[in-house]
Amino acid sequence: MKLLFAAAEIYPYAKTGGLADVAQALPKALSEKIEVCSVMPLYDFIDRDAFNISPLEESFRVTLGDTIHQITLYYGFNQGIETLFVYEPMLCGRPSPYGDERGDYPENDLRFGLFSKALVIVARLYAVDILHLNDWHTALAAIWSREMLPDLRTVFTIHNLAFQGIFPRESMQRLGLDHTYFKPESIEFWGQVNYMKAGIVYSDIVTTVSPRYAQEILQPDFGFGLDGLLRAYHHKLFGILNGIDTLFFDPEHDPALLHRYNSSSLQAKKLNKDLLCERHGFKQSDHPLFIFIGRFTQQKGLDIITEALPGLLKMKLNLAIIGEGEREMATALQNAAQHHKNFSVYFGYEETLSHQMYAAADFLLMPSSFEPCGLNQLIALRYGTLPIVHRVGGLYDTIRDRGDKVSKLCGQGIAMKTFDSDGLTKAVRRALTLHKSTKTLEKIVKSNMQCDVSFQKSADAYLNRYKEILKSD
Repeated sequence: MKLLFAAAEIYPYAKTGGLADVAQALPKALSEKIEVCSVMPLYDFIDRDAFNISPLEESFRVTLGDTIHQITLYYGFNQGIETLFVYEPMLCGRPSPYGDERGDYPENDLRFGLFSKALVIVARLYAVDILHLNDWHTALAAIWSREMLPDLRTVFTIHNLAFQGIFPRESMQRLGLDHTYFKPESIEFWGQVNYMKAGIVYSDIVTTVSPRYAQEILQPDFGFGLDGLLRAYHHKLFGILNGIDTLFFDPEHDPALLHRYNSSSLQAKKLNKDLLCERHGFKQSDHPLFIFIGRFTQQKGLDIITEALPGLLKMKLNLAIIGEGEREMATALQNAAQHHKNFSVYFGYEETLSHQMYAAADFLLMPSSFEPCGLNQLIALRYGTLPIVHRVGGLYDTIRDRGDKVSKLCGQGIAMKTFDSDGLTKAVRRALTLHKSTKTLEKIVKSNMQCDVSFQKSADAYLNRYKEILKSD
């Protein structure tokens, strides 16, 4: 079996969120079982020399509407995974994958339409059996594979249904798509074109990144207008829980840490905490350290954190936040940080700093309004940091409240009883009380660090689905 795994971002080449981590870790786990090659755009901001990316002889043309685009292929190898890179100036000539401070790039319909069509040609060139598509950036390949390569089997994974790739009707002509696709049961969506719908309707199977989220998106509250469509195709929808790369996220061997540790040497975790508190100017390093790592958006609960902030910062705790996203949220948080010595905000994202924060913290805040899977809570378990969560989506599937004696989930944390600032505040108070019970907290932490958060089970589940659709020929 030969698999082509396609994503708009793959760590370490490009990363804006968890998709990049999954697009690195899942193919890595699958490569132990089948032949895998990943594929992504070769954005101009990627350092070709640093990653030893070299051009291949293969090149081809892709026609979109009335325009012919010349595609050049490149090759890279990282952590045992071969990666093909698609290069074309319009697709790759932007300083970030999707947009800037002004919003999404206006030609994203063409950029990722081009990438999607190129994927089918790459699949043909390399004679793959299965094309695994991820999120809307690759979804149109499900249509073109049926037109151009009908024997190719396709899998489409929804990482976040909130982002669907919705564009004006005129995109149909720009892409050269037949007008018969512009109907509600296909890719038409309230008079516009919806790329996500293409992946759902035309792929052989559809997966999403946790069992709970697969159930939630069938309901209006989580379906973002596609719940009806998903109910119609529920027979081919499966929830497969994400994992993480446990070699990359490993406090015992993490090169980002000055003090490495495992569940038997937690005193070194305290040294990481002291170091981080010193860097952030927190005078009381013995106080519990809470962190937030993620996008500054309402989905991630930043509005709830901001509302609860005045009360939280009066407590005996330190709070460090790192992330990027909505500038208004960042500004409000940064203004608050100027007036509190136990609060710091870093706007931006640095992989090394995030590892250091996981290693230093006592508690991780994850008050997400919805969470398809979430990787932060899995990383926190690995680093002995207790998650404080709103139990939705993947958080429901991975974290049980420490007071729940019935659940068989390995990961323990503190669950918000209500999804609001009061619920978050009460959860933080529970965390402060737990922090005083040193032996109880240490017991939970050690247990959490032993949880299997790897991608092995996920890889097996995907492999079973691949085999099923190949048998259905």
